[in-house]
Amino acid sequence: MENSQEISVPRQLRVAEVHEGDAYDLMEKLPSESVDLIITSPPYWGLRTYGLSHNEEILQEWLAEGGTKEQGPSYDWYRMHGGCLGMEPLPEWYVSNLAEFFQRGAAALKPGGSLWVNIGDTYFARWSSIRLDGRQGLGDNPRMRRKTPMGGFRQEKQLLLIPARFAIAMQENRWILRNDVIWEKRNVPPRPEKDRLRLAHEHFFHFVKRPKEGRAKYYYDMSAVEDGARDVVSVNVAPGSDGHSATFPVKLIEPRILSSCPPDGLVLDPFCGTGRALSVAVQNGRRAIGFEITSHFSASAQKNISGRREVNDEGSDSSVVGQDEGALF
Repeated sequence: MENSQEISVPRQLRVAEVHEGDAYDLMEKLPSESVDLIITSPPYWGLRTYGLSHNEEILQEWLAEGGTKEQGPSYDWYRMHGGCLGMEPLPEWYVSNLAEFFQRGAAALKPGGSLWVNIGDTYFARWSSIRLDGRQGLGDNPRMRRKTPMGGFRQEKQLLLIPARFAIAMQENRWILRNDVIWEKRNVPPRPEKDRLRLAHEHFFHFVKRPKEGRAKYYYDMSAVEDGARDVVSVNVAPGSDGHSATFPVKLIEPRILSSCPPDGLVLDPFCGTGRALSVAVQNGRRAIGFEITSHFSASAQKNISGRREVNDEGSDSSVVGQDEGALF
C-alpha cells in the first residue's frame, strides 16, 4: 500500500507505472488536474472474487448498526468491514460504491479530460454462483454459492440494468455522459438457457466533467475513432492474460485512447489488472499510470509494461468470453 504522500506521475513519454493498492486511496493522492484520460473496466457485480477475501456477513453487520438494505454504507465503511468491490450483497450497493470510486478521481482529471468506463450487466439469482478466481468460461472452475436478498427489482431471472443504474448515478454526481458505446462481442460462446437471447454486448460509457458554467469542453480527436464514428463497435473478446479473464481488447480501447487523450497526455487505469490499457497507451506515445489491488496482477502489469512488447488482439480464442453473465438464468 502507498504511503500518505502524493503520487508522482510519469513525465516522460512512453513511460508507464503501476502502483499496488486500493484505487480508492490512490486516486486521491494524484496531483490535481494531472490526468488527461481515465479508462478502465472495474470488477463487475456478483461474478468473481479475483482471489480477494470478502466478508459474507457484511449485510447483517450493516443492519445491526442501524443501516438499511436500500441505503448502503460508504465504500470506506464497506471495505473496513471486509467488503470487496464487486461482491456487494446488493447491486444497489455496488452502483453506489462505483460512483463513489470515480468521484474520488474527479479532482485528478483535467477540466478537458475524459472518463471511459466499460461495464457489463448481469442477471439476478437468489442463489448466485461466484467464481473464486479470474478464470473465464463455463467449465469446472472453483465457485461458491451465496444468497442474495430478493425485493424490488431484485427478482429471479431479472436483467438488473446495472450499467444504466451506474450511468444515472454518475449523472447525479454532475458528470456529463457523452456516449454510451455498445461493444458487440461477436465471439461469445453458446449458453445453456432456452428462454432468452445470449448477452452479447457490454457498455462503454464516456463521461466528461461538468463545468461550473457553460457547456462542457474537452479534448476529442474524431479522426482517431473507428470508421463510421458509430456508437456500436464490433470487437472480438480477447483471451485472458496472466490468469486475468477481463483483458481489454486492443481494438476496443485504442480508439478511445487516441481520441480522448492528447499525444503527450497521461492515461490512468485505476483497475489496471495485467496492464493492457497501460501498454496500449505507451505503445501510442502516451504516458500511463495504473492501480491494482491484487498483488499477482500488479506484478504481471509491472512485468508487461516493463517488457515494452507490442500488444495486439491476434490469437483471440473464439470460445472465450470476457465477463460472465452470472448464474444460468
